[in-house]
Amino acid sequence: MARIAGVNIPTNKRVVIALQYIHGIGAKNAGEITEKVGIPAERRVNELTDAEVLQIRETIDRDYMVEGDLRRDVSMNIKRLMDLGCYRGLRHRRNLPVRGQRTHTNARTRKGKSKPIAGKKK
Repeated sequence: MARIAGVNIPTNKRVVIALQYIHGIGAKNAGEITEKVGIPAERRVNELTDAEVLQIRETIDRDYMVEGDLRRDVSMNIKRLMDLGCYRGLRHRRNLPVRGQRTHTNARTRKGKSKPIAGKKK
């Protein structure tokens, strides 16, 4: 089992798919990484040599922000918005949708389970 960026990637999948198990690497970045290292698209993780795994690891460390660093960066950005007191920061603070979605109905993922209103009967 190959361990890249602190994540055990699955061995029986193709390299492009397996790299997407790392937080911060999607389909586009995974394709770029395999292209840089020179691994064919149909190669599987269990067929990689130790040198190729090392090359992938070095490429990711050098060119991409992944896992812990990325999570820390995103949380710091959200914290900055909240400290500024801007509209987006207030929406984050109140656990409401940030990007302009309606909240009269829907938004249940963000708001949580609906709360009954006392004294409201039809």
